[in-house]
Amino acid sequence: MNSTAHPLPRRRGARALPLWRARTALSAQPMPLSIRTRLLLLVVSVMLPGVLAALWVSWQTWNDERDALVRRMRDNTRALSMVVDRELTQRAGIARVLSLSQMLDNAPQLSPEELATLELQSRRAMQGLGGWVELTAGDRTLFTTRVPAGGSRGLGPAEGAPGQSLSPNLATNSNEAALSSPPSTLSAAATSPAASPANHAASAMGRGTPAPLVDRPVFGALQPDPTTGELRAAIVQPVERNGRVLLNLAVTLMPQELQQVIDKQQLPPEWTATIMDASGTVVARHPGGVSYAGRGATDDIRRMLASRSESVFESTNLDGQPVIGYYSTSPQGWTFLTAIPRQTLLGGRARALQPIVIGALILLLSGFIAARWIARRISMPIQELNEIANKLRAGEPVTAPPTGVAECDAVALALEDASAAIRQGRSELQHRVNEAIERTREAEQRSSNTQRTAALGRLTGGVAHDFNNLLGVISNSAHLLQRSPHADTLAMPIGAIMRSVEVGSRLTQHLLRVAGRQPVHPQVVDLNSTLSEMRELLVTVLGKRMQFAMTVAPDTQSVLVDPSELELALINIALNARDATNGVGEIVLEARNAESFDQHDLAPGDYVVITFTDHGDGIPEDVQPRVFEPFFTTKAVGKGTGLGLSQVMGFCVQAGGTARVASQPGHGTTVTLLLPARTSAPAVRPEKTAEPGSLSGVRVLLVEDNDELNRVTASLLRSFSCQVVTAHDAEEALRQYGSGAAIDVVLSDVVMPGAMDGQALARELRRRRPGLPIVLISGYSTALTAESSFPVLRKPASPAQVLDALARAMGRPVVAG
Repeated sequence: MNSTAHPLPRRRGARALPLWRARTALSAQPMPLSIRTRLLLLVVSVMLPGVLAALWVSWQTWNDERDALVRRMRDNTRALSMVVDRELTQRAGIARVLSLSQMLDNAPQLSPEELATLELQSRRAMQGLGGWVELTAGDRTLFTTRVPAGGSRGLGPAEGAPGQSLSPNLATNSNEAALSSPPSTLSAAATSPAASPANHAASAMGRGTPAPLVDRPVFGALQPDPTTGELRAAIVQPVERNGRVLLNLAVTLMPQELQQVIDKQQLPPEWTATIMDASGTVVARHPGGVSYAGRGATDDIRRMLASRSESVFESTNLDGQPVIGYYSTSPQGWTFLTAIPRQTLLGGRARALQPIVIGALILLLSGFIAARWIARRISMPIQELNEIANKLRAGEPVTAPPTGVAECDAVALALEDASAAIRQGRSELQHRVNEAIERTREAEQRSSNTQRTAALGRLTGGVAHDFNNLLGVISNSAHLLQRSPHADTLAMPIGAIMRSVEVGSRLTQHLLRVAGRQPVHPQVVDLNSTLSEMRELLVTVLGKRMQFAMTVAPDTQSVLVDPSELELALINIALNARDATNGVGEIVLEARNAESFDQHDLAPGDYVVITFTDHGDGIPEDVQPRVFEPFFTTKAVGKGTGLGLSQVMGFCVQAGGTARVASQPGHGTTVTLLLPARTSAPAVRPEKTAEPGSLSGVRVLLVEDNDELNRVTASLLRSFSCQVVTAHDAEEALRQYGSGAAIDVVLSDVVMPGAMDGQALARELRRRRPGLPIVLISGYSTALTAESSFPVLRKPASPAQVLDALARAMGRPVVAG
């Protein structure tokens, strides 16, 4: 190579310039660039930022989708973990309740009748559930529901009772969970298998040798049955009396039951969902079902489970496939895990980026080719392309005018398409953002409505309690006046007082219905006969100028509702229909069995449809969503309370159904009631009342915190020849009872100040004196809506109702009413 090279590069086919002339040219003007170079630079400057921006947007979009998928897995995992927790808690509750049965008070010496009764209770408790219940006493199986009734009572290991093979494998490692002492909450089991009596008991049960009794409730891991090899877990609940463990009661859980929980979710085929017990053993799985039951989790999963209760993770599943997922551990130590293959996410990213990369390469390549071709043409098309590129960069709409050069026209059209795609993408993104904002607002509104309803319920309860106390004072005072020698001269004002008390009581009941806190007395109602009996009442409510037509399908099933609530709901609908038609027109009531299309948004089952149709002015569309809201009305002030249709909705929801409204302005309105169907009716007992004078001389302990109501009620009871001892709260009542006063019956309010309410007081008195007659009375309390072992009266109660309740509690004579 010649070492004397020219300092300036030489173009091919050009003559070399003298050094001084080259330096003079460089100093006179900038370095010249060819058209091809300029076009190549233009293509790069225009296309590369757009390509990079598209790649960045695609990457961010993929990350957002990945985060959304992780959130979805987290929400599904937490929800299903709660379902698994509920299944475990349900069986733990069954074991706890059965262990407290009175049939076991004579344990371990139980009569055949006691065992038969307890076995029947166990079978009823396990109805609809898999698994079985076993009662064992060391080396003997007293009974098991795994075999037909009566087939296992008193069988020992030598007799080969199937229940003797139950081996819960309790407390196998430090990660297993155990059921704690009452009230059926869970606590950790013994951390050392060798130190756990439950572990010895489980092993002994599997061998058929004498087993030590478990001294605490324990939840076992999934293990194969020694007899059948069938996998199952067991809850062992000690039966303890007077501080001694006498027996063990075990409730089993089958993997198939939890597999149904997973199968109901209808997860995508590529998803993995797994339920594991506290030892990390698979109980149920998707895909694969219970065929995976009994397999252990991988080591890294076990370490994660030991470190925290829930988290996102990356691991390899039992099929050897890399996955990304989320797990959540329940308080019992069982874990629900959801995962998807990593290749699903990576493949999605590749699929998202591939069209953009290929498109970018195609555009760049087309630009380079066009630049080389146009280099031999005039520069005007280049300038036009530059202008188009500038508009695209500025975000302005781009059009591709003809340039006279086909290649330039193609590039211009490509830029126009890119501009349209970007604008469309921005529009779609804005649309999605607006939709997300709207959904957020709707969720906030629903949450606000829920909070307002809860606050309304609490407010209504408090108002009902105080208001019913006032009504009780007025009512009892009026009844005392009726028993006075001058009652005849006061008949009119006393009657007005009693009517006002009745109206106030109905208003309070309306408020409690709106809040969903009104007690109901459901009965199986035959709609064919009941609606026929209500026909005359509805005709009277509608008025003589309205035509009323009723059609009840002959095969219409019965419903389980409170008849008075049903009657009130139909009256409220009729009153609204009458107002909507100005008292003139035709009203049609129809009842039939619900079809499948009627039952959307309802729990599975049979339903009955009752429709009430008028041909009035209809309801405006903006008002229809609010017609069932409490206190909402479109009527003038003083014309409506806004409680009518809210009572209808409350009645239907409390019965297990719903209410709907369909209206078209100018064409009338249809109100639809959907109620769960029932097929059998309970026996109706005749009403009875107390015999006159049956409570003469009875010593009554009256517990009422309202001073006025306390004094008036005591006076009313004394007017019926009762001896009354009064107390203002539970503490004073216990002092009165413990002072040696002879008490025949207790009449107590439910809601009272202090640490004990009426229910707690009643239980304490019954503990001190079993069989003591007790009657509760309240204007508002959960005792009125929940099952109670004591009779409960609702304030204001008439003297006849109070005397009847006291007589029934004491077993005094009553006569048919």
